[in-house]
Amino acid sequence: MEENKNTLLIVDDESVNFKVLTHILGSDYTIFTATSGASAVEKAREFVPDLILLDILMPDMDGYTTLSKIKNYPETQKIPVIFITGLDSDKDEEKGLTFGAADYVTKPFNATIVKLRVRNQIQIVNQMRTIEHLSMIDQLTNMPNRRSFDDRLNMEWKQAVREYTPISLLIMDLDKFKNINDTYGHQQGDVVLQTIAGFLQQSLKRPGDFTARWGGEEFVVLLPNTPLEGALDVAEKIRAGVENTSIPIADGLEVKMTLSVGVSSVLPVNETSINVFISSADKALYLAKDAGRNRVFHSP
Repeated sequence: MEENKNTLLIVDDESVNFKVLTHILGSDYTIFTATSGASAVEKAREFVPDLILLDILMPDMDGYTTLSKIKNYPETQKIPVIFITGLDSDKDEEKGLTFGAADYVTKPFNATIVKLRVRNQIQIVNQMRTIEHLSMIDQLTNMPNRRSFDDRLNMEWKQAVREYTPISLLIMDLDKFKNINDTYGHQQGDVVLQTIAGFLQQSLKRPGDFTARWGGEEFVVLLPNTPLEGALDVAEKIRAGVENTSIPIADGLEVKMTLSVGVSSVLPVNETSINVFISSADKALYLAKDAGRNRVFHSP
C-alpha cells in the first residue's frame, strides 16, 4: 500500500459498480472492496479505511444496517460513509443522513461528481487528522503531550490488566529550573527543555516505551511490561545521563541540570487504580525532592 494515498472501502454486491468506481478513483486512492454488509464490517475493522462508499440495496444486510454496525465499533465509528444508491428521493436522503451518512453518490455514476464528493470527505478527514495530531504534541519540545500520555496510559493499562503484566511510571522534574529562567531568560529555559526532551526520547530503547511532557518542567516515562527493578534501572540511567549532559545556551555558555525521579510500578488488576498508580509516582517524586533532589525514589 502506498503510504501517501488515502484509503477507501467500496461496498457493493454488483461487480460492475466496483469496476466503474475503481476506474474513477483507483489512481488517487488505495481501494479495498467488499460484496456484502457482513464483509464490509469485517474489512472496515481490519483496514480502518479513511472513507467508505456503501451501497444501500444489498441482499443480506442493507446499507443502513451495515452503517449502524460500523458505528458500533470504536475503531470504525468515526469513518465517514458515502452512500451509493439509485434512490434519490428526499425521504431516502433524510433516512441516510439520520443513520449517519456523510454524503450520497447516485447511480448511474457521474465521474466528476464522484471524485468531488470523495475528495471533499477525504479533505475533511485529513484536516481532522492534522488537528488531532497537533493536539497530541507539545509544541515547544515536539514530543507527546499530557493528553497523548493519558491516551497511551489507558491503552497500555488495559493490556497489562488483560495479560497480568507489570507496568511502571517515572515522573521527573528538573531541579531548580526556575533559576535558569531567572538567570538566562525564558528563551534559554526553552532550549533546556528542548534538550532534555530530546535526551529522553533517545534514551528509551524499546518500541513500547513512551515519554511525554507532563507540563512545565516535568516529564513522564511509561514502561509497559516492566517491573520495579527494571524501572529503577531506567530511571537511574536517565538521572545520570541528564546530570552528565552539557546544554549549550546563548553566548557560548553551557549549563548543567539535574532531575528528580519518582517511580511507581504495579501489576494492575482493574481500571480504577490508574489514579493511584500516578499518585504513587508523584508522591515518590516529592520524596526525592525533599531528600535533596537529583535522585530516584520509588513508591512503597
